[in-house]
Amino acid sequence: MATKTEQAFMILKERIMNGTYGPGHRLVIDQLVREHGISSVPWRESLRRLEAEGWVEIVPNVGALVATFDTDAWQQGLQIVARLGGYATALSAPHLTEADLTAAHTLGRQMKEALADFDPARFGRLNREFHRLLACRCPDRRLVDMVDNEWARLEVVRKSAFWYAPGRAQASIAEHEGILQLIESGASAEAIEAAAKQHEINTIEAVTKYEATLPEQRF
Repeated sequence: MATKTEQAFMILKERIMNGTYGPGHRLVIDQLVREHGISSVPWRESLRRLEAEGWVEIVPNVGALVATFDTDAWQQGLQIVARLGGYATALSAPHLTEADLTAAHTLGRQMKEALADFDPARFGRLNREFHRLLACRCPDRRLVDMVDNEWARLEVVRKSAFWYAPGRAQASIAEHEGILQLIESGASAEAIEAAAKQHEINTIEAVTKYEATLPEQRF
């Protein structure tokens, strides 16, 4: 059974992730105590953990605020996913089953369909499922949890910041197929890690390059 601190943590994290508590929302412990019947100590411990994970900012004389994410936060998060996710994929690759690989190819086809249907939300969900699947057999579960946590943060950033690069989605699908080919051919862990890492870096570079071509906004 989950402890009171674990319960408090999951309540707060879920509400941040689903948008109930948006960026800048002030988390008041007394209010949380009244709403959920959990004493103040678990909430304080949960807020410290959320701060350590980057979900909450503790501001002197103000209190705990849900972190505000922007394009810079997205870039930083994707750089972390590139490094840790690439490594997790390489460790997972030798343990992926035929069923896993078949599912990965199916996700690839579904991503093409989502792209053809101009459904970016579905494309994003399928993309996340694809990368989670490729890393699912990684024997280092702590590493997998770290990658999952960063992907979850990117989903929150996606709701509050916008990024786009023409043609990147199509290129991303092609790169997915390349990573799968490496895995299925028994390529070295180094080659798989490098390809998975470069895949995320390519997204950062494509968005950065495209944004540089846009006229500066003035308010």
